[in-house]
Amino acid sequence: MHLRIARNPDQGSRLPYLLHIPLGAGLVFRTSDVWPRTKALYCHPVPLHEWPEQPELVEEVPLRSCTRRGAAIDLVLDRGRENRSQLVFTTARGREVVFWQSPRTRKQARPNVRVPTARAAGIPELHIIVDSHEQYPYRFSGQQVRTSRRALPAGDYGLEIDGRLVAAVERKSLADLVASLVSGKLRFAVADLAALPRGAVVVEDRYSQIFHTQHVRPALIADGLAELQVRWPEVPIVFCETRSLAEEWVYRYLAAAYVWASTESEAAHRVGPADSDIDTAPPAPEPSTAEVRAWARQQGLPVPDRGRLAPDIWAAWREAHSVTVAEQA
Repeated sequence: MHLRIARNPDQGSRLPYLLHIPLGAGLVFRTSDVWPRTKALYCHPVPLHEWPEQPELVEEVPLRSCTRRGAAIDLVLDRGRENRSQLVFTTARGREVVFWQSPRTRKQARPNVRVPTARAAGIPELHIIVDSHEQYPYRFSGQQVRTSRRALPAGDYGLEIDGRLVAAVERKSLADLVASLVSGKLRFAVADLAALPRGAVVVEDRYSQIFHTQHVRPALIADGLAELQVRWPEVPIVFCETRSLAEEWVYRYLAAAYVWASTESEAAHRVGPADSDIDTAPPAPEPSTAEVRAWARQQGLPVPDRGRLAPDIWAAWREAHSVTVAEQA
């Protein structure tokens, strides 16, 4: 069983190659290249008799697997690199089409969605704390968000209310998720998030992609994620297709946490003192000296360009930011 690619004898065709798939009696497609390296390749299905009796072969590679799974054909070639691909039968502009894609081109694809620009929960401006160790942080440029950098005790993006860290989200790429799961670091990260009133993990990829990992058994990853969810069910692990969608999800999640915290605080004032998740929230990390210095200058307070800030400047900042949730809402 081989994957065979030959030159298209039809010189007038804009698709110079023929692709032969050994599935059933055989499938033949015209295509533009010999492998989907940088983009998915359009494949035009043609009758089996268009495969030449004496083809001018360009590639002939043994196949480990050739399986139809729903509206797709999964191919696994018997070679070290560029060995996995998929033929996807779909529709575009009202007609049936076939695309030949690899894990690399599929990762580069973007879902056909437009991220909304409406304010989450109607909040005029949401303050999100970005962990100082986050190397390539989300900018939230398309949303009503103000960010500041601090060392968070848990997660990469946090929400501070009334001096307490009430919510945080840990961001993971697929590679980072697998590495931290195997090393055990993800277990500690989820445990830290569980200590907060609200916490979550967002992954910048699809759940299905864990089953395409090559250096770690996919079953090991799936079992590890399931075990984390059973042990800490209060910390959801959410898979988003792309980085931009993961950024949007973080913004909406923290905005929802803000509204929830506001509701909890108002209920406590109406009903009376009672234990709540917010009461157990740890103190929010102190702002950086640069952040307080910039705030003091906006307030017209005298501060030096370098060095430590005077205690009265810190006291003024804490007094100005000790606002209750009900007053912020």
